[in-house]
Amino acid sequence: MSDCSSCSSNQSAPKTTKVEYKNLLPSAKHIIAVASGKGGVGKSTIAANFAVALAKLDYKVGLLDADIYGPSIPKIFDTGLEDIVIENKRIVPVERHGVKTLSIGNLIEPGKAAIWRGPLIHSALVQMISDTEWGELDYFILDLPPGTGDVQLSIAQSLKISGIIAVSTPQELSMIDVVKAIDMFEKVHVPVIGIVENMSYFVCDSCGKKHYIFGDSQVVKYAEEAGIELLAQIPIVQDMMNSAEIGEPYAIKDNDNIYENLAAKVVKVLNK
Repeated sequence: MSDCSSCSSNQSAPKTTKVEYKNLLPSAKHIIAVASGKGGVGKSTIAANFAVALAKLDYKVGLLDADIYGPSIPKIFDTGLEDIVIENKRIVPVERHGVKTLSIGNLIEPGKAAIWRGPLIHSALVQMISDTEWGELDYFILDLPPGTGDVQLSIAQSLKISGIIAVSTPQELSMIDVVKAIDMFEKVHVPVIGIVENMSYFVCDSCGKKHYIFGDSQVVKYAEEAGIELLAQIPIVQDMMNSAEIGEPYAIKDNDNIYENLAAKVVKVLNK
């Protein structure tokens, strides 16, 4: 067999270009990324209601939907058909319920897919952050796509993130990917504020008891072992799901203060 020098074990690995750290949004006091390891755990619903709850606590709040391939924020806030205004060559975010929002879903034709590669996604995110008239903000919330790919790395390198909120459902299958997401952010020196368990339980209308339909919580177990703050256990509530469908975030009329309690806890953690 001939010796191939290009396959040699001592072949040096190709050098990678180090992306310089930037802070594209200095007008935001705190930047919080809402992340998950996998889709379908209700991350966007959590991000939207968390943002509304912060606004109800009289904070100035912005919310960027950073999920280029599957934007959900325009549906949750009913802004999908809004005409985006450009003033002085800057995008004016759409404001709903005290929250300034922007999504790729506001910028492309409804129902059309964004078939983009990594560099184009990065450029779009940079523009939506730096070329938008966000104004002075107390909290800037990022609804990240699931996983540990280009978008997460671009965000970590482009913003001074105060911390992430990880979202998971109770099952181990969900936690496996959330642990990977947390590990990724720790490796790029982004602190973890805490973890939210979504779809934690439901309360029976007949007996009034909590039913944990997914079994023993792997989120609670992991949070205790890892020393990570368990920020909230969000129940399965029919009105919560319906509110996302009709474009009125549940936190607007949250009689149980589920999301206001979450917001208050996050504010307390960051103030430490």
